[in-house]
Amino acid sequence: MSVYKVIEVVGTSTVSWEEAARVAIETAGASLRDLRVAEITKLDIRLDDDEIVEYRARVMISFKYDSSE
Repeated sequence: MSVYKVIEVVGTSTVSWEEAARVAIETAGASLRDLRVAEITKLDIRLDDDEIVEYRARVMISFKYDSSE
């Protein structure tokens, strides 16, 4: 039997939503072990003077819960 924890993170990029999602997952993976599933729940952009300045991806990430910690 396994238990998984789910967290929400937001990645940003000046290039694309795909890069924003990758940044979110890679950054979370640097401090969490055993990532299992990532689900993009929301995509949006930040504007400045009617220009796109940042892509943002909200990502739900699950990882295996280790109760020994």
